[in-house]
Formats: sequence, C-alpha cells, structure tokens
Amino acid sequence: MHPRGVIVTRPEPGLSETMAAVADAGWLPLASPALVVQRHTLRLPHKLPAAILLTSGQAVSAVAHAAQQVKALDIPVYAVGDRTAQRARDAGFTHVKSADGDARALVVLLQTHQQPQCGSLLLCSGAGQGVELAAWCRQAGFKVVRRVVYAAKPIQHINAQTSAAIQAAKVAVVLFFSAESAASWLAALPKAEQNLLAAQASAVVISGRVAGVLRAAGWQNIRVAEHVSAAAVMDALGAYPA
Repeated sequence: MHPRGVIVTRPEPGLSETMAAVADAGWLPLASPALVVQRHTLRLPHKLPAAILLTSGQAVSAVAHAAQQVKALDIPVYAVGDRTAQRARDAGFTHVKSADGDARALVVLLQTHQQPQCGSLLLCSGAGQGVELAAWCRQAGFKVVRRVVYAAKPIQHINAQTSAAIQAAKVAVVLFFSAESAASWLAALPKAEQNLLAAQASAVVISGRVAGVLRAAGWQNIRVAEHVSAAAVMDALGAYPA
C-alpha cells in the first residue's frame, strides 16, 4: 500500500489549515513545523502611517492588536500574498489589498493607490525580512518605517511522531513553504533519517528557491508549485492515489 504520510513543515498560522487540507485530500498529515515563531509587541506611532505593509501572515496578529488599541483598523493594508490579506481582513482591517504573492507588484499597487506625500508606510515583517521590499518602496519615492513584529527561530529537533513515521517508511511527501524553513528542518533531522526520507519520499515545494535547498541536500524527487502560494502547493500534492 502506498504510504499516506505527508509531513507539513509550515508553522502557525497556516499549519492547521494545511493539515486540514492534506487530510481532506485523503492523506495522513504529520505536523512538523520547521520554525518556532516568537511574537514581538508593536505600538503604532502617534502620527499614524498612511498605510501598513505586510510580508507574512505571521505579522498580522501583532499589527491588528496595535491597530485595535488606537481604533485604527481602517488604515489601508497592503499584503504581499492573498492568505496574508485574508488574515488581515479576518483580524478586522477594512481596507486590504493583495499583491498576489509578488512583492514587486505590491510596489505597483502602492504607486496606484498611495501618494508619497500623504505619509510614511509602516512595513511589518519578521527579523531579517522585508529589507528588499523596503528598498523598492523607497526607490519609488515612499518613506518607509520597518518594524520587526516576530522572529522565526529554527527548531532544534524533529518531533518523535515524525521521526517514527520516517523510520517506519510511512512518509510519502514532505511539504516545504520557504527556503529558510526547509534548511532549518533538514538541519534538525539526523543524517540517517535525511537519507531514509530522501530515498522514500518526494518533496512538494512552494518555489524553485526551496527546490534548490533540497537538491543541495541530495533530494531528487521534487515537485515545484506553479505559483508561490499554499493553495498551489496543495494542487501540486494532489489527492491520495486510492
């Protein structure tokens, strides 16, 4: 019988919904988040920004809490991806636009809907992230203030359930959602289990950059999603072959 196990390396937010989608497709999901996310507190400045930029769904909770504190959920929000945009709407923001997963397209959105003279942009991201987007926005004439609202730390060990599934050859697929998380997850996996997994399972990844990390680690069977989105990763996974 074809193994049903699918390891999901995505941290929350997003882990639970991906686990549910994997189960709905007939697979057996195994939660093994590659990163531990630490939230930071954000306070909005007295002079509110003209708009807020979000690079990840990880940033939404801190930003929404800060906006609620000053009753500013009507600030325009520009999200790089659709899921981040939806999380912002779910958190109460009323004016949200998505760049469909393309950071450069977000700059075009800003040029269409915002005027540089109307105030600064608040870019909320993880530690070490958002720097390139901030530079592009500044090149387009905008003043950008960047705030780190979370830090993603690599895990040190793979959980026992995942390790047991690998050793028992019950894993068919591993899902990877970023190059950073792929490198972190592989680094936490003992070499013997890495070799077992690369031989028995395929990887479904969100981008070619992630595929490069896996190829460097010796993986051969890799499927790359057609678009940089969680939905495209699920499309690439497909249904369990009954």
